[in-house]
Amino acid sequence: MTDLFASVEILKICWQYFILGIIQGITEFLPISSTAHLKVLPMMLGWDDPGVSVSATIQLGSIAAIIIYFRNDLKKIIKGIVVAIIQKKYTEPNAQLGIALIIGSMPILLAGIYIKLFWNDFDISPIRSIPSISIVSILMAFLLAYAEKIGSRKKKLSSMKSIAGIWIGLGQMLAIIPGVSRSGISLTTALIYGFKREDAARFSFLLGIPAISIAGIIEFNNALSSEFTTGGLPLIIGIITSASVSWLTIDWLIIYLKRSSTKVFIIYRLLFGLLALIWWLDIRL
Repeated sequence: MTDLFASVEILKICWQYFILGIIQGITEFLPISSTAHLKVLPMMLGWDDPGVSVSATIQLGSIAAIIIYFRNDLKKIIKGIVVAIIQKKYTEPNAQLGIALIIGSMPILLAGIYIKLFWNDFDISPIRSIPSISIVSILMAFLLAYAEKIGSRKKKLSSMKSIAGIWIGLGQMLAIIPGVSRSGISLTTALIYGFKREDAARFSFLLGIPAISIAGIIEFNNALSSEFTTGGLPLIIGIITSASVSWLTIDWLIIYLKRSSTKVFIIYRLLFGLLALIWWLDIRL
């Protein structure tokens, strides 16, 4: 009987990780914050908060999707950087894009290191509370609306320079705050800087590779020992599900942004923030 209960519990956890993988795959690349959804939705379903470690580890599936989807672009970027170093031709577009990605990754990596070393209670800090996430989501909706209004949407990815990479990277650093959305804030910053929507999204996807990969690898062992996890099987299910759904989301979003604005995401973020806040207030009364 004990074995039966144990098997049922494992199946339950595997199912939960399957759902978390779907949530991660959809929300990582849409400008709506995967961290917020991985925090809020499980709690609304009556589950425990999976925590930072589990959320970061499941994101490895999203990274696999990015690398596979943009494999040709990544080959060109790596080749451009190598040629630039050998021939000292740093003005070549792919080399410039590679440099912008490297420089742009630094702010969030440094912020992540700071949190890991000096902010031990980050996982349970007020910044990860439902009210904080709700308010941040609403504020980010207004910021994205502002970016849509003032952005010229004329620049292409081939014109990316290191200075733009720095500014977009500084924007991405704000994603350490749950509810901001890494893809959302980098997309927003790129739009403000004048890039086309689909090119801003592409740069946002590529810019996430270093930060998300390192965070996932660092947190992997912690995720295995998490109270929310029973062995490695649930994590594997979550990562594979995340990878599959992420690939579909990336493909859909690039096509969508070629012909449409981010208005639907602005409205969604407002509604999500308001509903999450109302739900939180309701369970407290």
